[in-house]
Amino acid sequence: MIFLNQHFHHYSIAPEQMDVLWEQGWRHFGVEFFRYSVAYHGGDLNSVMPLRIELQRFMPSRSQKRVLAANRDVRVEIRETFIDSVREDLFYRHRERFRENVPDSLRDFLSERPAVMPCRNHEIAGYLDEKLIAASFLDLGEAATSAVYAMFDPLAAKRSLGIFTMLQAIRYSQQIGCRYYYPGYAYHGPSVYDYKKNFSGLEYLDWEAGWKPYPKGLETAGQLTNDFTFG
Repeated sequence: MIFLNQHFHHYSIAPEQMDVLWEQGWRHFGVEFFRYSVAYHGGDLNSVMPLRIELQRFMPSRSQKRVLAANRDVRVEIRETFIDSVREDLFYRHRERFRENVPDSLRDFLSERPAVMPCRNHEIAGYLDEKLIAASFLDLGEAATSAVYAMFDPLAAKRSLGIFTMLQAIRYSQQIGCRYYYPGYAYHGPSVYDYKKNFSGLEYLDWEAGWKPYPKGLETAGQLTNDFTFG
């Protein structure tokens, strides 16, 4: 595949322009936009695979329905994104799960004005007995949404809150009339991000040929590899 490693900064981008950037494989943390086709993970060089879900084709799986059922007692609130001490505390507890690429701060992912800069962003917050146990941050385009970052209380790990907030993001994206939801990147080979591959309606970006449906068992069939053509 072609080698890409591109970056730019921008402080304000219109919703329809965000749709175009996501379609081209761009993401952002704060005001820094980036896209790259290979990355080191677990000591190996991996082929990066941007993902998106065509919302009209999404249906929750049996296991995803179980996640929703297990979290019936979680109250979900969706609002414009902001950072406060409660969210920073949740971030620091959540980052204890990481063994490599450990982030320093929630502000590594969100700008100084996260609700509007560089684009509109909403928080999907989950509360249990008035305690914030999960939060994910969702960019809003014109016809698409895109996940920026998600975090949850490690003490509630058995609840699969990462999956739960993704399902809430999908539901919200459908409600506001979007066509696509971009859950971020995974790798062509196995990794900790494989949970993102278990959603119906999933597509992946072939950096040379464009977006394609993501069929089950693609890696085991040997159709996706970590063979690179740099150029």
